[in-house]
Amino acid sequence: MKKSPYKAIIERSKDAYWAFIPELEGVSGVGETVQEAKQSMLEGLSLQQELGNLSKQEYIITYHFDVESLLNYFKGILTNAAFERLTGINQMQMSHYATGLKKPRKAQLQKIESALHQLAEELRCIHL
Repeated sequence: MKKSPYKAIIERSKDAYWAFIPELEGVSGVGETVQEAKQSMLEGLSLQQELGNLSKQEYIITYHFDVESLLNYFKGILTNAAFERLTGINQMQMSHYATGLKKPRKAQLQKIESALHQLAEELRCIHL
């Protein structure tokens, strides 16, 4: 069975995280955490399939964050100092991105994404 790729957007509001797939009407979710929002969105996807609004195929979903939501999501795991070590972007600038005071340029976004992917690859290779 063919798997359809879709991009899910993760955004943070004052009260919650939102997850939605722009191309699939009615597929969205909300939660206090990113995990809750993702799960809620996947339940919405399943419901739309059950109602016959979407085909019952498997979907490949990639999650896309805006920088402010991403930095807040990882706040308890990666500090601004850690992001500075990973990306070379100073802590004050990362703080501005996390609060929404400033928006990163495309080059900065690529630095952050590349650094996170590199960290993930390094972590994937660890065995204890």
